Amino acid sequence: MDALPDARFTTAHPARVYDFYLGGKTNYAADREAGAEVLAVWPGARHAARVNRAFMHRAVRTLAERGARQFLDIGTGIPTEPNLHQVAQSIAPESSVVYVDKDPLVLTHADALIRSEPRGRTAYLQADLVTDVDRILDEAAGTLDLDRPVAVSLVALLHFVPDAQGAHDLVRRLLAPLPAGSALVLSHGTGDFDPTVMERVAGIYRGSGIGAQARSREEVAAFFTGLSLLDPGVEVPHRWRPDHTDLAPAAADFDAQVAMWAAVGVKD
Repeated sequence: MDALPDARFTTAHPARVYDFYLGGKTNYAADREAGAEVLAVWPGARHAARVNRAFMHRAVRTLAERGARQFLDIGTGIPTEPNLHQVAQSIAPESSVVYVDKDPLVLTHADALIRSEPRGRTAYLQADLVTDVDRILDEAAGTLDLDRPVAVSLVALLHFVPDAQGAHDLVRRLLAPLPAGSALVLSHGTGDFDPTVMERVAGIYRGSGIGAQARSREEVAAFFTGLSLLDPGVEVPHRWRPDHTDLAPAAADFDAQVAMWAAVGVKD
């Protein structure tokens, strides 16, 4: 394998900082430094990463149990088992999944993302949501049938897409060509619980070259315009349909520690 360019080592990336929060090993000094700065002002970041991951598992299981058989996961990040396709295919082995991430390092781990059940299909695409919406849809169509419902996963991604980059419009463009019955799975950092802390966190990310913007519950709900929210609507991720596998909150202020909103909506 060719040597990775220096920029991949010296510039922090959200997927690798997230891996650091989860206790993974696929991160570099720049990612650990940014992550440590965030933890110094927001110790709940590790909790947020854990409960966010658990939310994704429950949301995918819920949609698979409702009949979803196609998933488009944008902002995949470093593979951490169980991956989305493993969750979906544990319910419906014939499920097809396309993973998308812009970090070239994720590509080096893509084999873990394409170990599909024999009846299902998985694929990986290196692309950036901000610049490549049309290409993502075009290339995903090689694995997914876009005339049938697709569940789009944007988990812990859009807080890295500031308003200046048109986050809400990007979601509309993604969902517009998909048929009724398609779904959106989304989680997002918020300053609703402590705006000062979240602005400091956003500043750390921006100082590391990563766009960042916390959004209010109302701004997160706006991503679901035209969709029907599944109960319980826009909720903190650890209280979105919790199950027996979830750990109890560590403190009375656990919502504020996590500082995220999550929801699942279905296209009418």
